[in-house]
Amino acid sequence: MPSLSIPIETLGYIIERAREFDAEVPPVLTDDGSNPIDDEAGDTTILEDRLDNPTAEELAAALDQLNEDQRDEIIALTWVGRGDFSKDDWREAVEAAHDRHNGDETRYLLGTPLLSDLLEEGAAQLGYSREDLEEGEP
Repeated sequence: MPSLSIPIETLGYIIERAREFDAEVPPVLTDDGSNPIDDEAGDTTILEDRLDNPTAEELAAALDQLNEDQRDEIIALTWVGRGDFSKDDWREAVEAAHDRHNGDETRYLLGTPLLSDLLEEGAAQLGYSREDLEEGEP
């Protein structure tokens, strides 16, 4: 099992934030001229993707706090999870992630559909179980 420089607790946190972010839906309530007070009754906007999205902000902050090597690993995990690389190509995936650096890694990851699933699958292929990620122990 390849050793990750990302602390397992941090990886688990990022996957959990990504899972919450992936679950969000486009806003249902638009500016339709109705009474905003009435619109907020029975508010289900927690899952709505809005500009002031705290889940996206938390995920972006967690990704931004990673060092360059750790961001490379997150991107490589995403690619392994998507099937672009195999677990046997881990070093190559990390090198490819390093080569694609453009300062926009967080935005790239936030724009990746099903990011949480891809990260979890990539981690699983490297030998980390869901329980490892939830408990923070490899």
